[in-house]
Amino acid sequence: MGERLHTLAQASRHQLDVRKSRFLAQAAPVESPEQALAFLREVADPSATHNCWAWRIGQDYRFNDDGEPGGTAGRPILQAIEGQGIDRAMVVVTRWFGGIKLGTGGLARAYGGAAAECLRVAERVPLVAMARLATRCSFAELALFKARLKELDAGIEQERYEADGVLLHFRLPQEREQEARVRIADLSRGRSEVLSLD
Repeated sequence: MGERLHTLAQASRHQLDVRKSRFLAQAAPVESPEQALAFLREVADPSATHNCWAWRIGQDYRFNDDGEPGGTAGRPILQAIEGQGIDRAMVVVTRWFGGIKLGTGGLARAYGGAAAECLRVAERVPLVAMARLATRCSFAELALFKARLKELDAGIEQERYEADGVLLHFRLPQEREQEARVRIADLSRGRSEVLSLD
């Protein structure tokens, strides 16, 4: 496995002035393309010359030059995200033109540099691979199951009450999946099986 990826703990901003043009980079953690585009709508300034952006979520990514010459804005922003080992993040770099043309190399350096510095100063959290699992338990065992799963950093996603007990859907760090399977088998004396939902 390669170097561990991180995402942002919260939104971050960084401003840069390059030959009278002002660049404002704004980054935020996102879980979906819809969230990324919602962040773009929230921070894009309609009075600015350009609002260029890029996002990466797992293997998916998109970028946009918003009228700048092709490859001078969106791709350098995406390269900054990848270069910093960031995932599940959206970066928008807004430019207010100052009257001096920067050329394609200057634009790429300014957009990429603003994005990279914004991400460099941002607070980060490591991304942890999660497993989604399901199990059944009796009504009498429910409180104990939930307490023991919480000790494994599991979050309950769904609790469905049925005639013969409760169906639990939960997420926990992948590295604790085997421990959860053993613990559930012990608690239920082998009656409850654990199914993977992924």
